[in-house]
Amino acid sequence: MVLATPDQLRRTAQRVSTLKGRQPDDVSLQELRALIGVPPPGGHRSDLLIEHLHLLNDHYRGLFERHLVALASDMKLPMAEVFEVATFYHHFEVMRDGQSPAALTVRVCDSLSCAMARSDDLLARLPGLLGASVRVMAAPCLGRCEQAPAVLVGQRAVPNATTASVLEAVQVALPDKPEYIQNRALATAFTAHYASNLISLEAYRQHAGYALAAAVVNGEEPAEGVMAALEDAGLRGLGGAGFPAGRKWRIVREQSAPRVMAVNIDEGEPGTFKDRSYLERDPHRFLEGMLIAAQVAGTEACYIYLRDEYHDARKMLTQEIEALQADPPCPLPYIELRRGAGAYICGEESAMIESIEGKRGQPRLRPPYVAQLGLFGKPTLVHNFETLYWVRDIVEKGPQWFSSFGRHGRHGLRSFSVSGRVRLPGVKLAPAGITVQELIDEYCGGMLDGHTLYAYLPGGASGGILPASLNHIPLDFDTLQPYGCFIGSAAVIVLSQFDRARDAALNAMRFFAAESCGQCTPCRVGTAKAARLMEAPVWDKATLEDLNAVMAEASICGLGQAAPNPVRCVQKYFPQEIV
Repeated sequence: MVLATPDQLRRTAQRVSTLKGRQPDDVSLQELRALIGVPPPGGHRSDLLIEHLHLLNDHYRGLFERHLVALASDMKLPMAEVFEVATFYHHFEVMRDGQSPAALTVRVCDSLSCAMARSDDLLARLPGLLGASVRVMAAPCLGRCEQAPAVLVGQRAVPNATTASVLEAVQVALPDKPEYIQNRALATAFTAHYASNLISLEAYRQHAGYALAAAVVNGEEPAEGVMAALEDAGLRGLGGAGFPAGRKWRIVREQSAPRVMAVNIDEGEPGTFKDRSYLERDPHRFLEGMLIAAQVAGTEACYIYLRDEYHDARKMLTQEIEALQADPPCPLPYIELRRGAGAYICGEESAMIESIEGKRGQPRLRPPYVAQLGLFGKPTLVHNFETLYWVRDIVEKGPQWFSSFGRHGRHGLRSFSVSGRVRLPGVKLAPAGITVQELIDEYCGGMLDGHTLYAYLPGGASGGILPASLNHIPLDFDTLQPYGCFIGSAAVIVLSQFDRARDAALNAMRFFAAESCGQCTPCRVGTAKAARLMEAPVWDKATLEDLNAVMAEASICGLGQAAPNPVRCVQKYFPQEIV
């Protein structure tokens, strides 16, 4: 055996201690640390990778390679991992060093409700009006379908957008750009934005807010009674899956500690905006429901995942959580608000968990289920916003109060996000089992002048499309499956005689193709291929059905499994449009 000399050992140690590939420069490290701080000895928490990418992206209007190298170094992560996360999410712009970022990004929604409101006109006209320094791009659903067409100017939402209102928003966002300051009065008026009817912590407490949460935490309201109330009321998950809430709490409660909770407010389904609407008005009703769930299920930490498009809501929710933590009504669990980065797939529970852990939002294979092995490897209670929003009312008023609502043999309340060709779009709190015709006539002021009902999507882009002749079906869980549809998150998009179901289906399939995480071939290839086939004047029905079967049977998660629904509905109910 030949022994190494001391010099050879020193050279070997030097090689091992040096990172392979590009090394961070001092300036980039200083700029990074000015935003995220000096790393602790073991590096920053890996689950905060997306949060740190947001800080860089916001500050520098893009993610420059030199900053990504510095971030990988300070977080003790492989550069490849940082890069693949940064390039996965729509709202991150990876740029080469030396590139000039856009002064501002304007996102114009091109999903169905906004497309029906002619958002394509905005996409065509705005680049010429705003010039080369402002990037104008099509974006998937912004969660403002009742305000179609919807636009995001930087981080500011522009509802019912026109070229004039977008220009005004750009004037506010770029005050140092003289070419945009044409009307100071309009710009000043725009900063007022919309009037807020927010119920603050103080106002919420004036009406017995958090009294129930305190009673549950202090043992005055038994956990068993709370779970029984949810079960008796028939409360099911209102994010789309419809799993019974009380049963879910019991399953997680039975798992070994420590347990955590993940709240999904990444409502990216085209046509859905109910969570945002409730959050903007009454955030503490949701937070109280979350605290009750955390206590009953025994979760020690709560992670709230809010979609990145809801910038104003995130700012408000941050302030309200801080106010609650500063003056708590009872001992609180650890609460952390996380920011999505533009990925519809993160509405799927396991993809959301991956994102909270700082990874690409790709669904996990099951089993194990997240209730057994979820966030950070712990049993995890996953809920969407609205399910938790109803907990206080159900427990205080009794399960019979909730279940007493309903029509046509159904029970409970449903929050319908209604958009499209109706007079009064918006969130409509209505009895479960209401029909689309009743919903339009009683809650939406009827159809727009000159429009008659032609078709409707009962559950957003993935819930299928039904003709006006089926306007009598009760809208609820389990009532639409015989017709090839489902209610999902109760996003109802109404079409009139001036629309075509095939166009709606193509819009949905293009959305699925753009939002596929790419993990499984049936979804990644199937959605893109289907979208191309659907562009033809006459559909190749046999090939489309082959794709439908493969996507529905072999996709890992609900995105690919549900993507065929609009296609099959057009083939079944609207054959005259595709021959």
